[in-house]
Amino acid sequence: MRTTDYPEFSIKGKTLLPIVQGGMGVGVSAHRLAGAVAKAGAIGTIASIDLRHHHPDLMEKAGKCRDKEALDAINLVALDREIRMALETAAGNGLVAVNVMKAVTEHAAYVRQACASGAEAIVMGAGLPLDLPELVQGYPDVALIPILSDVRGVAVVLKKWMRKGRMPDAIVIEHPRYAGGHLGATRIEDVDDARFDFASVLQGIFDLFKELGIERERIPVIVAGGANTHERFMELLALGASAVQFGTPFAVTEEGDAHPNFKKVLAEARPEDIVTFMSVAGLPARAVKTPWLANYLRREHKLQACAKFDHERCTVGLHCLIQCGLRDGIARAGQFCIDTQLVAALKGDIGKGLFFRGSESLPLGSAIRSVRELIDYLLTGVKPALA
Repeated sequence: MRTTDYPEFSIKGKTLLPIVQGGMGVGVSAHRLAGAVAKAGAIGTIASIDLRHHHPDLMEKAGKCRDKEALDAINLVALDREIRMALETAAGNGLVAVNVMKAVTEHAAYVRQACASGAEAIVMGAGLPLDLPELVQGYPDVALIPILSDVRGVAVVLKKWMRKGRMPDAIVIEHPRYAGGHLGATRIEDVDDARFDFASVLQGIFDLFKELGIERERIPVIVAGGANTHERFMELLALGASAVQFGTPFAVTEEGDAHPNFKKVLAEARPEDIVTFMSVAGLPARAVKTPWLANYLRREHKLQACAKFDHERCTVGLHCLIQCGLRDGIARAGQFCIDTQLVAALKGDIGKGLFFRGSESLPLGSAIRSVRELIDYLLTGVKPALA
């Protein structure tokens, strides 16, 4: 039973619960999770990268393939399957979105495939999505949602898109202090910068809307990071956010697409187990300090000095990132294959995996519960009976 009122919001004419499930790759948020969240009336998000790992027949085709075009084609088939299955699960409820990282070499192909497969929204971060309006030409009903971190980034995107005759259908503001995975800051020392605080960013965005003649209700603003209680959820809505995005809390639900070991690592992590470090993309990232990551951090300075990339042995995604610290020999970036480590985490390999995670404790503690129970708690403040 609902014990409190909450504002619904709309995107492309669809009325939605003020809850967004963030995109989490590799394969952590695929069709099961995104479909379940959308079925509940919220926004469910498929992370587009390397979804082939959920499809044994595609993995068999991929084998040790070193042909970039063949691997790309396999990944697009997997994305198509996942979107269609999520839409079937959602049954017309909520919104099924696809997250595409701007930092990935083939981001344009992922966007076009997502649109062709019926995705209802494209969410793009990990770089300024200045070309997103062009990439969705021919699909006017697909909502466009950039992920940004500060007012300056919002201003750049808005002004560029407005010159193209397009507006975002919503904007996600991610706080680097709390988020998991790659963070919206360029240096580790910037992660805690006050310029990312939601109260000031929201007010700055609303002032920018006024300056540009945009009605505040025209573009919903979604805040992401750190909300781990019903009370904090309601506080963020009271600040003017239209919705709140959650990542890790959804990753550990029963419907989450990763291995049970993955959920266990995230759910049972203590504050001292969660670390921030430089990833291969040249951006700070946040994850659980598992054995692999602890070992990597101990020897990172040596790797940065001597790492060499063997193009002939790369069987993962070849040029999967536009900028890769390992492949490109960038000293300030991480020196490991991020795809290999994320896939290991997806499959539950605690010894080898990179387990991205947000900084805060989880709404339902270490319990693995359903999407519906998590959403009900966020909306009402009433927790399910926990064993």
